[in-house]
Amino acid sequence: MSELSPRRRMLVLAICCMSLLLVSLDVTVLNVALPAMQKDLGASVAGMQWSLDAYTLVLASLLMLAGSTADRIGRRRVFQAGLVLFTLGSVLCSLAPNLDSLIAFRMIQAVGGSMLNPVAMSIITNTFTDPRERARAIGVWGGVVGISMAAGPIIGGLLVDSVGWRSIFWINVPVGLAALLLTLRYVPESRAAKARRPDPVGQVLVIALLGSLTYAIIEAPSSSLTHTLAFGAIALAALLGLLYYEPRRAEPLIDLRFFRSVPFSGATVIAVSAFAALSGFLFLSTLYLQNVRGLSALHAGLWMLPMAVMCFVCAPISGRLVGSRGPRFSLLMAGVWMTASGVLFAGFDAESSNVTLVVGYFLFGLGFGFVNAPITNTAVSGMPRSQAGVAAAVASTSRQTGGTLGVAVIGAVLASGIGADPYKEVFVAAARPGWWIIAGCGLAVLVLGAVTTGGWARRTAERAAGRMEDGEDGGGSDAQGRGGEKGVRGTAEARTTR
Repeated sequence: MSELSPRRRMLVLAICCMSLLLVSLDVTVLNVALPAMQKDLGASVAGMQWSLDAYTLVLASLLMLAGSTADRIGRRRVFQAGLVLFTLGSVLCSLAPNLDSLIAFRMIQAVGGSMLNPVAMSIITNTFTDPRERARAIGVWGGVVGISMAAGPIIGGLLVDSVGWRSIFWINVPVGLAALLLTLRYVPESRAAKARRPDPVGQVLVIALLGSLTYAIIEAPSSSLTHTLAFGAIALAALLGLLYYEPRRAEPLIDLRFFRSVPFSGATVIAVSAFAALSGFLFLSTLYLQNVRGLSALHAGLWMLPMAVMCFVCAPISGRLVGSRGPRFSLLMAGVWMTASGVLFAGFDAESSNVTLVVGYFLFGLGFGFVNAPITNTAVSGMPRSQAGVAAAVASTSRQTGGTLGVAVIGAVLASGIGADPYKEVFVAAARPGWWIIAGCGLAVLVLGAVTTGGWARRTAERAAGRMEDGEDGGGSDAQGRGGEKGVRGTAEARTTR
């Protein structure tokens, strides 16, 4: 791989960060617009859940496919296709005449979004080859999430109050077009020297697992037990199918050898927990501020500003700490403060006072600001560069899966608690179990951050990477019989052409 100049590397990083800004802003801006969309489209709580989860569900289902496809046919090519589809989906969402159309267009957005973040991370990983420089670049990348958290509620509130909720999708168009043009000019093409073949069976099983599980959770409050259990059974069967089928492929969609690395496995579960907490936090906060307190979208965004500002401030600090001291301190900080925020709402009714409400938002932003950089760094560090797209895609899939489950579970708990009672009178009590779930997610981040970042955990990562490079394990007994030991190798360098 030929080295790019420092200026060119910074341009590549900036372009990749633009794609992350697109996806991150879309989430935070949309949350502020939920009550306006609910009134305009006549949607239920479940309908609002689907407007969020249709996007994250498709995203989570396709991220690993996008990562492996980019490693195979070219990262810049897939990245450009993602920008085009995401921008087109945004235009269609702004024109949606009803909730069903909006959900369908959000799915088109998600197909494009699946080609952005994991592929961009793969581009960054192959552009910044020095570990410390890469850690700093990932810190900048994580800081973009903080920027979107800070700007999203304010931008969304301004647009919803002044123009209407449809305008929140318009902001993606100029950013997407600018990123597309800059990619054509400055981002070099790259691909893995040995990329994996498509795995259609594995892809279908992933879609069946995430789709049936999400449907069962969201529809549980309004569906029969038999109906819910049927979809739960489909999800369980898909999971068992993945665990049986994937190790027997020479080139699986999900290489289970990644999970022999304790830090990688820990980062995966931490990502699910942290982003489940985030999505649930935003969902409950938006509905409370606008539907219970009666605030406008802009005022609701201003109330959530303490959380957003702390994300913005802490994300780059966390990136620098990860680069200099490793991921443990950042993960412990994240776990402590996210847990404290959840407990403040669940156990002490933070909504009862303006002061405690602001403190709760402040603490959650402080915690979440520290969590993104160590997740990303741990996921890609130590993994073979030729499989960087897949490793990054697993981390991104974990984030989106967490976001999907957070909205699904906490939304279902909220809907069950409200029932047919007056919305404003019972909301705080109905939301309390959801806040306990958020506190539990924060505790999971804390415990796993302590357990999976020690010396023994790093040694498991080294052994896992060594086995993948040597091809000692193949893909299982059947794969070895077919020469599967030649499946995924890390010794091959990514080749890059200008």
